[in-house]
Amino acid sequence: MTIGTLFIIAAPSGAGKTTLVRAITRRIPNIRVSVSHTTRPQRSREEDGVNYHFVDEAVFQRMVADKAFLEYAEVFGYHYGTSANWVQEQLAAGTDVILEIDWQGAEQIRSLNKNVVSIFILPPSLDALKERLTRRNQDEPDVIARRLAEAKIEMSHCHEFDYVVVNQYFQHAVRDLTTVIRSARLSYRVQAQVHHRLLQGLSG
Repeated sequence: MTIGTLFIIAAPSGAGKTTLVRAITRRIPNIRVSVSHTTRPQRSREEDGVNYHFVDEAVFQRMVADKAFLEYAEVFGYHYGTSANWVQEQLAAGTDVILEIDWQGAEQIRSLNKNVVSIFILPPSLDALKERLTRRNQDEPDVIARRLAEAKIEMSHCHEFDYVVVNQYFQHAVRDLTTVIRSARLSYRVQAQVHHRLLQGLSG
């Protein structure tokens, strides 16, 4: 059976990561997005189990103690974690999985699993990032300033990723992400599983 590929997609807040991921999962078959657990309060348009699994701090810390997370991190005072069991089940079934996480989580996962494809989404400029954060009308000015400061730290880690996509023009960024995922599916590791009989026959 083919083992799925784990994709990490990271980006600073406001770079358009979630919208891009939603677009590529509509284009590409057999790929799912992991739904993280978080202690962040649920926003008005969010659904529990769809956008996040919303839990309180006590539940989250119990899951940490039970080693239920593949990775977890604290971002802007709230905790986020990826379910280890869910990811492992999907990969074992041959389904590719996308993790929308930050550079800290990416670092944790790379230390545990070498068969990971990591992608960092960049905004075209800091001014564009500030405009996007302001336009979505979710945060107060002081929070936006804090997010921009944090974004600089996050973007300083983009060189640690396998691929970098600049989200200047949305459709171009979707095309680039789609290309990365399709290319990963053509790697020898994946093709050796999909076409093992063919490769055995051709190699004698």
